[in-house]
Amino acid sequence: MHALNPCRIALAGAGLIGQAHLQALQSLPQAVLAAIVDPSAKAKAQAEALKVPHFDELADLLESGLADGVVLATPNQLHYAQALQCLQAGIPALLEKPLTPTVAEGEALLAAQQRHPTPLLVGHHRAHSAIVQLAAQVVKSGTLGRLVAFQGSAAFYKPAQYFVDGAWRTQKGGGPITLNMIHEVHTMRTLMGEVRAVQAMAANAVRGFEVEDTVVINLEFVSGALGSFVLSDTAASPKSWEQTAQENKSYPSYADEDCYHLMGTLGSLSVPSMKLKTYSTTNAERGWWTAFDESVVSLTRTDPILAQMQHFIAVVTKQAEPLVTLADGLANVRVTEAIAQAVQSRTAVLLA
Repeated sequence: MHALNPCRIALAGAGLIGQAHLQALQSLPQAVLAAIVDPSAKAKAQAEALKVPHFDELADLLESGLADGVVLATPNQLHYAQALQCLQAGIPALLEKPLTPTVAEGEALLAAQQRHPTPLLVGHHRAHSAIVQLAAQVVKSGTLGRLVAFQGSAAFYKPAQYFVDGAWRTQKGGGPITLNMIHEVHTMRTLMGEVRAVQAMAANAVRGFEVEDTVVINLEFVSGALGSFVLSDTAASPKSWEQTAQENKSYPSYADEDCYHLMGTLGSLSVPSMKLKTYSTTNAERGWWTAFDESVVSLTRTDPILAQMQHFIAVVTKQAEPLVTLADGLANVRVTEAIAQAVQSRTAVLLA
């Protein structure tokens, strides 16, 4: 596609994440905004201001023939039905995470794609992060030796207006396990491999919503490595990806903080600072009395939302296959659903 014939991308869902996708789309010359789909008066006004068509319903957009691809940035409960509509219409979609709120819906969507083979890119934008990709390269290189443990956190304070703007976030399917932990699961799977089992405890003591606000999680990976994770959207803490990665400029950033720590038999890596501490592989006497070699892995930060949009346009124009497939997105939902089950049962939940 070129400037004379740009790729036509429609936005369904003009909320918080929808605006991030829109900003990325508007910065790329190889694509144009085809329409906005959202029943709110605010979305209609935005469409008028941008001089693009507005639709209340996704079906009307798909029937119009105005879009080559659709970004589905709608509430989680709509993901299955709307992604299915795109599959049946043969229109590629960038489906915001989570793939679906439940494993059952995700499995049904994956089966539907086999009947209607249209590409869907699941919106795990950290898969497009230069930081995550570099950390994965460090692990793959063997620099850390055999991975044995992982520590992670996503601890931050969501303002009250966040819940006013989306009351569905206070209800089942709208809590941090579904909305936020899904990001962490994908990153952990990328760096540590598949998850075999989880244990978890949760609380909603601070806000008292139907959904959780704080969770502690233990994980066993297929490799034999173990992990622990703290998740809270009511913690006055900077230990989250958004506040440490310096990728999203709308968040204040704390360069001295990390939210992940990967530990292996030869060394450890803190992410996203990329501080590396290793023992020399030639030192047969390595141990806790031996000083580490300390370094920082060189990194050039990029905008993963922008990179994801560029990739989606390549998917729509048949120049690339989705980096995050439905099967990959479903694997993430399996882990988050297992975490929720572990919270309820207070027992370990096996995945593999």
